[in-house]
Amino acid sequence: MKFCIAFLSSSLVMFVICGCKGDNETDFGALLSFKSMITSDPYGALSSWGNTTSFHFCEWSGVSCGKRHRRVTALWLNSQGLQGSLSPYVGNLSFLGKLSLFNNSFQGSIPHELGHLSRLRSLNLGQNKFNGLIPTNLSRCSNIERLGLYHNQLLGSIPKEMSFLSKLKLVGVEDNKLTGGIPAVLGNLTSMKIFSAARNPLGGSIPDTLGHWKSLTTLYLDGCSLSGTIPHSLYNLSLLTNVSLAENQLTGSLPSALGAMLPHLESLQLHHNQLTGPLPPSISNSTKLRVLEMSDNNFGGKLKIDFSRLEDLHSVIIGSNIYGFGEADDMKFIDTLKNCSRLTMLHLYNSSFQGVLPKSIGNLSRQLRFLQLGGNQFSGNLPSSIDNLVGLTVLLLQYNQFTGTIPSAIGKLQNLRVAVLIDNQFSGPIPDAIGNLSSLILLDLGYNRLEAHIPTSLGNCHQLSELYLDHNNLSGRIPKQLLQLPSLTISLDLSRNNLTGSIPTQVGELKMLASLDLSDNKLSGNIPRALGACTSLLFLSLQGNSLQGMVPPSLSSIRGVETLDLSNNNLSGQIPRFLERFSLQSLNLSFNDFDGEIPMLGVFANASAFSVFGNSKLCGGLPDLGLPKCNEAHDKHKKRFPLFVIFILIASTLFTVSCLVYACCKKIKGKPSQSLTNGQFMKLSYAQLLKATNGFSEANLIGEGGVSSVYKGILDDHDDTCVAVKVVHLQNRGAHKSFLAECEAWRSIRHRNLLKIITACSSIDFKGSDFKALVYEFMPNGSLHDWLHSSATTSRLNLLQRIKIIIDVASALDYLHNHSLPTIVHCDLKPSNILLDDDMVAHVGDFGLARFLGTNSNQNSTSGIRGTIGYAPPEYGVGSEMTSSGDVYSFGILLLEVMTGKRPTDDIFNEDLNLHKFADMALPDNVTDVIDDCLLDILQEDAIATQHTLAYANKIEDCLASTIKIGVSCSVDSPPQRMDVENVVHELQHILEKLQHI
Repeated sequence: MKFCIAFLSSSLVMFVICGCKGDNETDFGALLSFKSMITSDPYGALSSWGNTTSFHFCEWSGVSCGKRHRRVTALWLNSQGLQGSLSPYVGNLSFLGKLSLFNNSFQGSIPHELGHLSRLRSLNLGQNKFNGLIPTNLSRCSNIERLGLYHNQLLGSIPKEMSFLSKLKLVGVEDNKLTGGIPAVLGNLTSMKIFSAARNPLGGSIPDTLGHWKSLTTLYLDGCSLSGTIPHSLYNLSLLTNVSLAENQLTGSLPSALGAMLPHLESLQLHHNQLTGPLPPSISNSTKLRVLEMSDNNFGGKLKIDFSRLEDLHSVIIGSNIYGFGEADDMKFIDTLKNCSRLTMLHLYNSSFQGVLPKSIGNLSRQLRFLQLGGNQFSGNLPSSIDNLVGLTVLLLQYNQFTGTIPSAIGKLQNLRVAVLIDNQFSGPIPDAIGNLSSLILLDLGYNRLEAHIPTSLGNCHQLSELYLDHNNLSGRIPKQLLQLPSLTISLDLSRNNLTGSIPTQVGELKMLASLDLSDNKLSGNIPRALGACTSLLFLSLQGNSLQGMVPPSLSSIRGVETLDLSNNNLSGQIPRFLERFSLQSLNLSFNDFDGEIPMLGVFANASAFSVFGNSKLCGGLPDLGLPKCNEAHDKHKKRFPLFVIFILIASTLFTVSCLVYACCKKIKGKPSQSLTNGQFMKLSYAQLLKATNGFSEANLIGEGGVSSVYKGILDDHDDTCVAVKVVHLQNRGAHKSFLAECEAWRSIRHRNLLKIITACSSIDFKGSDFKALVYEFMPNGSLHDWLHSSATTSRLNLLQRIKIIIDVASALDYLHNHSLPTIVHCDLKPSNILLDDDMVAHVGDFGLARFLGTNSNQNSTSGIRGTIGYAPPEYGVGSEMTSSGDVYSFGILLLEVMTGKRPTDDIFNEDLNLHKFADMALPDNVTDVIDDCLLDILQEDAIATQHTLAYANKIEDCLASTIKIGVSCSVDSPPQRMDVENVVHELQHILEKLQHI
């Protein structure tokens, strides 16, 4: 049969179809109109649509028709990645009974024409980006039973007209922006079985009329800003299985017969409200209960629930209430939990429990993974029976009054990953058996009374990233085995003990450690030079010891440190000048024996940021310090060499180094140039680089840019060092200028988050042509771009890795903009210029477009290359000068790309939509709409694997929203309104801390 399409336009679809009846014309036209408003179809879901030569529209993908009339009865296009608007012509599909477009990217408003679909029984538009109001005339769909509008951006109120849909059984409108309360007239929907309006700012109270829903099984109203009491009528809904009214402001108490009234309950979540009274013992009558979450209320009275009948129970989260009275039977309920063989979570934190923890704690399920008893007043010994809980992964006993020794039996908990026993009164030695906990990633034994030595067996905890042993009475030396744990990346705190001896040189093996606190011990000797290898340090405190000698020059390598405290020691010599170049927020050198002149730059320019009190031989510095000026007549503690001799030595040294650096950036035919780094200069010739890269073979090619190619190389003559060789294509326009710019940049900058340069080579090749190359430290994990977009990368970046990478990049920018002299603007910040080392630490590279501010150089000219499309700020396109604010814009776009997985040049972006707007529209409540699907999958897998609670999910979502907000704030069009990069680093660090404590 022959089909003829007469006319098709974007605003109106008209069809003349030969050989079909008029009704089929209508369906055919409506489907083609639907397709015409789809702007992206990545999986080709609609590729068969419109093919009239071999397919009837009833055979199109996602379309179902009735056998008799051949009219469209169902349109099912879930999870197809479709983008665009929903055509109002769908309202012409008069036989449509099911419309499901779940998990796509439809935008715009929901067409009111859907109200014409009188036969519609099921409508699912969830997980899209619909905005505007819920159409009131959906009330004309009199046969509708299931309505899913969840996880969109809908505004306004829940229409009262919905009460006319007498057949409605399921309503899902959660995760929108609906306000105006819950209409009381919805109580007329007596067929309702499932109602979810969670995470909308609805406000108001829960209508008593909801008690008319006698068939209701599921009610989700968590996070809706509801107040008032829970209507008593709800307790008469005896078929209820899942109830969540959490995270509201509900008041009042629960009925004593709760369990008898709701015998089918499987999940009861009332946490984070203002409920009072006792937890009804009748809850034990809800024998199907699996989840009980009542934490963070004002429940009181003795906990008398008999859990022995709740055999399916797997999660009990009832902390942050007031149960304990100091009576002998306060913890009797623990005995009744032994029958709950599926229990995986028990949270009893901050509940005023007192007395001894019963030995029956060891009778809990072997499936128990999370035990939280912190913030109570437990005393006495920790029962050794705890070793029966072999499934434990998290043990939290903080802020109690436990005494006695930590039982060696704890070493049997082979699955334990987090153990927090801070702020108790444990005494005696740390058991050697703790070294058996090979899965441990966090151990906190701080603020106790532990004594004796630190067990060397801790060196067996090869996954340990945080260790806190502070505020105890530990003695002896710091075991070198502890310092040889490469997993220690977050914190090592041994402060406030009685540790003796010198700091072992093995401390230099903690290359990725962020915080090291050895303060207030009895350590002696010199500060080890090896400490300079800890280049990731952000916090370092050695104060309150007996350290002596000079601050070693090797510490100039820890330039990322923000807090440095060396006070109350016996250190001598001059204050190191390299501290001027650090990004320090706090520096304490008080009560030592430093002499000479106080520097004036960097942290020393802010009197409130540093302290040198108690060093009687110092002079100069800021006038606020009130110290004498440094001159020969006044300074009784000068060095033996006259000042003019020192000046000549320094000047000649600087001149020599400057000449060497300048030689790197000039053509010196036939001779290799020198290194741009501190220390010994590495000499590499063209022939050596040719050999290292196997003749600059394509197999060694790891990247290409506009004016260069990068090759992996092995330096046979230098201990097989692996390097990256950036060969400049001098025939390309701007290449020579780019080479000089990079030489100039690398000459004066050093930071742990900048790519480390080894040398520059300016020579001639074997054909007599000019040859210029830069040689960098090789980054084995490639570029950030590869991790985000390359199919060759099988691993995936988790949330913590992404946040750390973003912080690394922001820290590098903060250094370039605020702590480098002169200020440097990178001008080409993008994922392909962010390289990742063995430990996934990010390093910013490629300074070929860099600009130097505040110099007489002509590099600030507004002509020439202006960064990369999509990352360059809009002001560069109209001829504005390149500024640090432009880098902040590029950083904002990069951050959004890291979090959304979308390039700024993605096909979905056009004149009306860019990456900035795409992210901004999702704030604050729909941020997961824009998060990279790969990241969401990882978060979901983690949540399932660890059985995290809703509160956990909300905290993760808050972190995601805070991060996206920073990216949006950095990438606004107006330069003055962009965030300052120092604030960016501070905010990101705050987000990282929150993530690490979730």
